[in-house]
Amino acid sequence: MTLRTIPSTLRGGLRTGSRHWLPGSTPWRCQSCRNQLPRRASSTSPEIEADKPFYITSPIFYVNAAPHVGHLYTMVLTDVLKRWQVLKGRKAILCTGTDEHGMKVQQAAAVANMPPKEFCDLTAGTFKHLAECIGLSNDHFVRTTDETHKDAVQYAWHILNARGYIYQSKHEGWYCVSDETFYPESSIEKRLDPNTGKTFMASQETGKEVQWTSESNYHFRLSAFKDRLLEFYKENPKFVVPNTRMKDVVNAVSAGLQDLSVSRPVERLSWGIRVPNDERQTIYVWLDALINYITKAGYPWAPGKESEGGWPADVQVVGKDIVRFHCIYWPAFLMALDLPPPKQILAHAHWTLGNQKMAKSTGNVVNPFLAMDRFGVDVIRYYLAHDGGIINDSDYANRFIVERYKKSLQGGLGNLASRIMRPKIWNVRKVVEAARDGTLRRTGALTRDHVGMLSNLSTIANTKIEELDPGGALQAIIQGIHQTNWYLQINAPWELAKTQDSGLPPGEQLKRAESNQLRIERTVYHCAEALRICGILLQPYMPTKAAELLDMIGVHESRRTFQDAQFGADFDYGVPIVPMGKGVWGSLFPPLPVED
Repeated sequence: MTLRTIPSTLRGGLRTGSRHWLPGSTPWRCQSCRNQLPRRASSTSPEIEADKPFYITSPIFYVNAAPHVGHLYTMVLTDVLKRWQVLKGRKAILCTGTDEHGMKVQQAAAVANMPPKEFCDLTAGTFKHLAECIGLSNDHFVRTTDETHKDAVQYAWHILNARGYIYQSKHEGWYCVSDETFYPESSIEKRLDPNTGKTFMASQETGKEVQWTSESNYHFRLSAFKDRLLEFYKENPKFVVPNTRMKDVVNAVSAGLQDLSVSRPVERLSWGIRVPNDERQTIYVWLDALINYITKAGYPWAPGKESEGGWPADVQVVGKDIVRFHCIYWPAFLMALDLPPPKQILAHAHWTLGNQKMAKSTGNVVNPFLAMDRFGVDVIRYYLAHDGGIINDSDYANRFIVERYKKSLQGGLGNLASRIMRPKIWNVRKVVEAARDGTLRRTGALTRDHVGMLSNLSTIANTKIEELDPGGALQAIIQGIHQTNWYLQINAPWELAKTQDSGLPPGEQLKRAESNQLRIERTVYHCAEALRICGILLQPYMPTKAAELLDMIGVHESRRTFQDAQFGADFDYGVPIVPMGKGVWGSLFPPLPVED
């Protein structure tokens, strides 16, 4: 290999005469030795790891058709997990983007009568706009048509090839254009198309049509990584979440791995990155696409800079339909490159519509832009995070959104904020100030239980997040709101404020009034604390509405961190920063304009 075969932007990484002739490569060894796998991929040192930013990725979205609400769900999950880390004070990096090569894109561009790059520019722009509309706090938006990505892919190919992990041979098998992958004979079955009455061969896994293909291309020695992968899974039993999919991955690898075809003849697939030194072959779209995760993390790295961009990723969020690529192929590629695999992969379930899988190919989809226009960005974020499945699929319906809105947002959170902040019969600022000396903490059993719930809420939510269960964390927070509304209703401070007890002697009336006032202040303070704590914890889920709530109760912007989400952590709030509004239309969650 000569310098001219290395992508131009990466030539600086080659140091002729040095012990390691490629950054990140092993010392030179003979061909047979190179085929023997090292024990494990290199890992970052404790010193580097301590400064490593939290790195989270969404899958890069395929641009052969417009996005649907399933893509939006993946974005929301990824964004919540990233924002939670920021809430805790950690530097975090989120990478998303678009997958723009492959047969499906080539065919979609042809149908649209557009050059592939022009087609990709248009559809990638739609996904980028979706990310902006939902409030995705991404730091990177990678496109596989970027020159920097192309250079990284070809650089990785050079290393894999130089280490003997890539070889050329004839390949025959069942290929699915829709899934962009070959399937073994055992995974193929004959199916009947109910619309045409014709039979066709299909993947058992996805139901998509496959075609028999025979061609000469390059292969990756995936079979050599069986034991290495199983060892990695054993050492990292929570590598894939949920555990049911972790078991599926282990079972699949235990059953044996076949070498992977990693290129396509250019006459069949011209839209993609060419194999270095072989213009007759195009790099397989999945090898191309998976490299994106390290592209934006700065790969290839200069010595000592391996973790500055965040690699290894702390969490990679994907849909359950691409588990094999991310949990088997991807760690194997990384091991071959002598790079550490990601720490965890969250493989969430799908959204269905009418209990049928959403799919761009069938048109059974929900337009995410229309959903946000209809219900609002934060409402859609809330609904998707709350009802979306990690293990099991969830069915999308407008009536479910309306139900969540009325019960939890309007009737729960919004109602609590109005009942505490709007009345003139108490002053929230004075109540919070009165709580400084601990007087309002002298409570009965009912309030002790409520304080216990508030004291544990941030820990419970954080545990759910660490388990990669954002929906579970959100449900715990909202349950805290419902419990607080019940607590408020039982104590009924508005009724205590109206009690006169005129039949009592003057001295007894005074004692009763003082006792009632203490009970009013105690109730209002604990409900205000619930609003403050829950408002802080809801920021990753509903950034705009949570900020509006915290403005309503007067929490300073510097006191909205995870550390502040503790009972009694802030005694300086209580004066609204924004007008409280009047009536139902001026509340935090006004009535929906449509409810069907």
